[in-house]
Amino acid sequence: MAHIELPEGMPGIRGPMAFRPETARPMVELAEVLLRGENTLTPAERELIAAHVSFRNDCTYCHVSHGAIAAHYLGGAEALVAQVKGAPEQAEVSPKLKALLAIAGRVAEGGKSVRAEHVARARQEGATDREIHDTVLIAAAFCMFNRYVDGLATWTPEDPESYRQRAAGIVRDGYASLPDRLAAAVARARGAS
Repeated sequence: MAHIELPEGMPGIRGPMAFRPETARPMVELAEVLLRGENTLTPAERELIAAHVSFRNDCTYCHVSHGAIAAHYLGGAEALVAQVKGAPEQAEVSPKLKALLAIAGRVAEGGKSVRAEHVARARQEGATDREIHDTVLIAAAFCMFNRYVDGLATWTPEDPESYRQRAAGIVRDGYASLPDRLAAAVARARGAS
């Protein structure tokens, strides 16, 4: 049960966002830019970074949901996503992405855990300053999102299919329309009661 009264039936970050839509909008705008905006890292790679950080932070809702989004982008590669979350150095991803995931994991530990040698490795593998910057910002943002979700003890569905369905919607519609969709769902729920 959540620590505060949240709208019924809205799992993970959706409940707190529906509770406080004025704070939801800048968070989803940030997610939209970081995870779907123009970038040399693919949306799948950026979602893998988000899923890895969320896994490191033990935020089940976020690592399962962003893992499902990454898998959707990757044509259903759920085994690869699981490997990236738990053992990225053994995952079949590019050396550059492995180096960026190492940086992201360090950010999850604490920003000062990122050392010059981690950045040097990423550069050696072909990462640009923009890719390093965005990896750190994705990781930092997901540390905040993870703590928001778990700090309020939000509801985490157990059915993997529900995450797959939501993933398809995010890939299709993006994050930016989420506050409006949540507000509509709350209005419908209030009208039904």
